[in-house]
Amino acid sequence: MALRASDIVPISEARARLTELAEDVVGNGSEKVLTKNGASYVALVDARRLDYYHALELEHANLVQAEDAIAGLRQALAGQFVPDEELDQALGVAPAS
Repeated sequence: MALRASDIVPISEARARLTELAEDVVGNGSEKVLTKNGASYVALVDARRLDYYHALELEHANLVQAEDAIAGLRQALAGQFVPDEELDQALGVAPAS
């Protein structure tokens, strides 16, 4: 969703209008960007949307892990292995005797 000029509010103004801004965020689904010294500082976002953003972030992390696992399996099937010494060093463990 694109931000409108009315969705960008100086933090000094937001202090006096917090309830109004929060109601607009929840009621209209608009997000507000609060600025400090003319630069983006924080945002007001509906709590349900924030939960959704967090779920998306977790799902993305899971997809990245799955892609890494698939890449590792493909390398193993192709016979590409990391020498034990290199793996120990990367993991920061003492070499096995």
